[in-house]
Amino acid sequence: MTRILAAGDHFVLNDLLTDAIGREVTGHSVSYSELTLPWPVVPFGRIAEVDEASGTEDELIEALQGVEVCVTQMAPLTEKVLKACPDLKLFCISRGGPVNANIEAATRHGVAVTSAPGRNAAATAEHTLGMMLAAMRRIPQTNADLTAGTWRGDYYMYGNVGPELEGSTVGLVGYGAIGSRVARMLQGFGATVLVYDPYVTDEALAGRARKVEFDELLARSAVISLHARVTPETTGMIGAEQIAAMQPGSIIINCARGALLDYDALCDALDSGHLFGAAFDVFPQEPIPAGSRLLTTPNIVMTPHLAGASKATAQKAARIVAEDVRRYLNGEPLAHCANPEALMSAGTV
Repeated sequence: MTRILAAGDHFVLNDLLTDAIGREVTGHSVSYSELTLPWPVVPFGRIAEVDEASGTEDELIEALQGVEVCVTQMAPLTEKVLKACPDLKLFCISRGGPVNANIEAATRHGVAVTSAPGRNAAATAEHTLGMMLAAMRRIPQTNADLTAGTWRGDYYMYGNVGPELEGSTVGLVGYGAIGSRVARMLQGFGATVLVYDPYVTDEALAGRARKVEFDELLARSAVISLHARVTPETTGMIGAEQIAAMQPGSIIINCARGALLDYDALCDALDSGHLFGAAFDVFPQEPIPAGSRLLTTPNIVMTPHLAGASKATAQKAARIVAEDVRRYLNGEPLAHCANPEALMSAGTV
């Protein structure tokens, strides 16, 4: 009998996790226990040495006693948790990367950590297109005026209207699972797509976009959308100098990570009129603190870090981790493991 803890939350529900595992592990004897974490009702944050986690170490330790497999989205896998839970062997995180796990400590303790890459790629790509259109056509602002009882005819003035996607050049910074989907969607709008991604190949672009250097992308794009991971090289990659190099009247979209962009420099460019607009789903501090310039700078469209939030995302996330639970129980290599050496050294797979 393999004991499995489903440590879900209010998005990736425990029922989704256990139902998905049940469909995958037929023929194996398993038992379930459950822990419900407070995210997203309570924002995630740093817990001990891991980021973007929910709940507490102590409640997770209590729930993991005697448990061999944990499936979760936000539970914190820390050194303290690992030391207190010697039966744990597999920790499956149902999100794009295992940011809420101490991978080095997990490896030392013989715990394999998996994730669910691509789970929210379609949802985030669709949201990105929605944010582009909202910023270009000022949809939220005009809706707010109408619901307040004001008909703003001046929005139709030539100097106030925005560009179209058809015939525009859109620059994508990053061409992974999300960026490539955005490029495919932009083709349908008739946009020209440029890509800056040092790792992408011409074959991967598949004729949908053209690879260019960063400076060319900045200079030629009417819209720039960020889809890069946060690394030492990409942190702060769009700052005052890069924004100044963009076309007057252009637009920045960020549905990736707040650390990619200097938001203060962005607000300066909107206040000066150098940029037409911007749209953000991610921020340097979440929730946005009171007094932030983002709350008062004009022509910004914002959503609260929910670009990847769809029912399909939650269902895919549960299915992807359940498939790795099945592989683990069958003694097969894990598909999305951050530290396969953890189980190999323990002689499990």
